[in-house]
Amino acid sequence: MDVLPGADEKAAVVRTMFDRIAPSYDRMNRIITLGFDQRWRRALIDAVGVGGGDTVLDLACGTGDFAAMARERGARVVGLDFAGAMLASARERCPKAVSLVRGDALQLPLANSSVSVAVSGFALRNFVSIPPVLAELARVLRPGGRVGLLEVDEPRSSVLRLGHGVYFQRVVPALGALLSDGRAYRYLPASAAYLPDGEGLRDMLEEAGFTRIEKRSHLGGAAQSITAVRG
Repeated sequence: MDVLPGADEKAAVVRTMFDRIAPSYDRMNRIITLGFDQRWRRALIDAVGVGGGDTVLDLACGTGDFAAMARERGARVVGLDFAGAMLASARERCPKAVSLVRGDALQLPLANSSVSVAVSGFALRNFVSIPPVLAELARVLRPGGRVGLLEVDEPRSSVLRLGHGVYFQRVVPALGALLSDGRAYRYLPASAAYLPDGEGLRDMLEEAGFTRIEKRSHLGGAAQSITAVRG
């Protein structure tokens, strides 16, 4: 059975799925990434230079990893997600000073130029459409504001790509079925199909008004970090 929903039902299906897997989400992230996801997140927070003078948006914040890290740096933080169960988990782990908001990435409930940094982890492929989300980020970021995106990727090396394919397409779903939710962890690897290639994502960022776009690869190309500056 195809686990990728059509565009007309994607938002509802993905929201329901994340509500369902919220209790096991952190544990599964640590297992699937061999614990590297926390290192990648901290490296991205460093790359966009989060500090005490920043107002940070953690878009599709999930259980609040980025939000908690940004708050540790002294930033004012808003975490936004459309899955209520994810926000409930984020509330348990994040300091009270972090504002958590339920909302839609396509219509951010934030004023123009109201944040200095926006970050998002493993979320791009879950949006119904990526370009309007990038346009919304550009709207709420101040000129010169920074954006950091963490996502899955595919290694360039044929050998690594083969091993990554076996792990991502077979091992991850098997682990998900054993430890969490089988259908969800069939969807999550398959959803990489929604991602544009590197040049496609760069074009989308440029179209939204971002400059100084840089990509960093992690774990042999299994994951990627993208940073850019609002023009």
